[in-house]
Amino acid sequence: MPNSPSASKRLRQNKVRQAHNKAIKTAVKTQLKKVLSAAQAGEVEKAETEYKLAAKKLDRAGAKGIIHKNAAGRQKSRLQRAIKAAKASA
Repeated sequence: MPNSPSASKRLRQNKVRQAHNKAIKTAVKTQLKKVLSAAQAGEVEKAETEYKLAAKKLDRAGAKGIIHKNAAGRQKSRLQRAIKAAKASA
């Protein structure tokens, strides 16, 4: 329970920001799953189009500090490897 008006405002702001960040993280994770499922199913074209959206979301989240920039880059690299493996097997 905040004791000062400024602490009350901080609490309200943190709740709003937490909800916003959680929505973005959820959208990013959903997009990652779409890419991986398409790659594992062998749908290379679909995986590549979904990857473009995933890369954009990861870069945006990394730039805004919602996830670390290196974590965004690592996820993009893993997705690219999965797509490359799907191409090789197809």
